Order: sequence, then C-alpha cells, then structure tokens
Amino acid sequence: MTTLEIGNKAPNFSVKNQDGKIISLSDFKGKKLVLFFYPKASTPGCTVEACNLNDNYARFQAQGYEVLGVSADSEKRQTNFRNKYEFTYDLLADEEKEVINAYGVWGPKKFMGREFDGIHRMTFIIDENGVISDIIKKVKTKEHTAQILGE
Repeated sequence: MTTLEIGNKAPNFSVKNQDGKIISLSDFKGKKLVLFFYPKASTPGCTVEACNLNDNYARFQAQGYEVLGVSADSEKRQTNFRNKYEFTYDLLADEEKEVINAYGVWGPKKFMGREFDGIHRMTFIIDENGVISDIIKKVKTKEHTAQILGE
C-alpha cells in the first residue's frame, strides 16, 4: 500500500489519456485535483464510483477541483469506458503502471478467497501547489463524492 502521506509533494507523472494525449500533474498547477485510482474500467464497482464522480462534476468544478481517473487499462478500453458513460473528465491509460507505482496503489489483494496483485481503489486529493491534502484509502463507490467533499 501507499507510503505517501498527507503533506507530501504529489509524485509527478506524464501519461496518455483515453485519446492518446499526454496528461501531466503539472497541467493542474493552480487547481485542486481529485486523482482516483480504480482496478478496471467498466467493472461494476469502478463504474459506480466513476459515475458518482461524474454526476457531481459540476460541484467539484464549483469548488476548484479537476477530476482524473487512473487504471492500467489500455487507451481503447478507457475511451470505451468514458464514451459509454459520457464522463466529463479524463481517464489515464497507465498500462506501464508509472502513476500507479508512483502513488503506491499496486499490491496484493484478496477477492473471493484468492490472492493476486492489483490496483487498490484509492483517491488522492492534491492541492493547488501539488501537495497531497487528503488520501481516501477506504473508498465507498456510491458515496465517493461525499467522502471527498467531506459531507
């Protein structure tokens, strides 16, 4: 699990989004960023979480936040996921796990009695200066907006 803590400088990254455009942490300088990691595009829990954030996107924007999703899915899979649910934010196709490893969300998991390595569902809130202001380790997919905005 992540060794990053609140108050740490957020690790920089430059990874392609669903359209093949390079997205970097520096693109969000001066803005707050909700950086959420999810195991796999178009799976039930990830869809619920991503839709919850998308449904509340205007609320995030009103408070100065941008939203960015990250998984190890391919550009094509991220494009399909984004288009199917009409997400207003970008999804990073981190196939090389550059961002995933930098944020320490890759590791052993258990599901239905079996162990495997995968992405831990976590969210990092990064402030305008690139500093981690919050880490949500126990994401509630249906109530994720409320977790982030502290409601």
